[in-house]
Amino acid sequence: MILVTGFQGYAGRSANPSELVAKALDGQRIAGVEVVGRTLPVDFRAVRHDLPRLIDELAPRIVVSLGLLPGEPMIRIERVAANWSWFELPDNTGYRHNGKVIDSGPDGYLSTLPADAMQAAIRRAGLPCRQSGSAGTYLCNATLYVALHHCAEHHPGTRAGFVHLPYLPAQVAGLLDDLAADSLLEMHQRADMASMRLDDMIDSLRAGLAAAVDC
Repeated sequence: MILVTGFQGYAGRSANPSELVAKALDGQRIAGVEVVGRTLPVDFRAVRHDLPRLIDELAPRIVVSLGLLPGEPMIRIERVAANWSWFELPDNTGYRHNGKVIDSGPDGYLSTLPADAMQAAIRRAGLPCRQSGSAGTYLCNATLYVALHHCAEHHPGTRAGFVHLPYLPAQVAGLLDDLAADSLLEMHQRADMASMRLDDMIDSLRAGLAAAVDC
């Protein structure tokens, strides 16, 4: 089984494409393997509890967590999780975590997903994809770290990783309207205007997950 997680909306955004993709993939079969999609709260403390519980309950072969990265123009496969958080904005409970993700954990982990094969499969599908060496310092990195740490200690046969997604086109359309209404910045001063259609995100994950199953 493949576990795919997405996040709820946060910071006043209308939707989180990661939640929509996880829900769309829930119940599908990819390369003959069932996909279970689940939504995680944008809540540091809850993620540290809920994600390990999900992994224990489902015992998946593969765990892929998804998150939104405003301004990212393509599918972005993360390679590294750092044991450090520095929340520039609070989570949905109002909490800002600055410090280690897990006090007793190592400084970092490398994703155990076959990122090269996944990237190649997504590009063969005609969709843009790249890899990254930093998942940031917000909840996305913390989620990747929690998954890798828990799998390393309790599910060594489970591969885990994280994929960042762009905005949806409708979200960027809304940003453009807001920017025009506020009249505070010129459009070229904004760096978060890239987007991708939801169907393309879903197709990208289907191609990448199929490659991960085959490796």
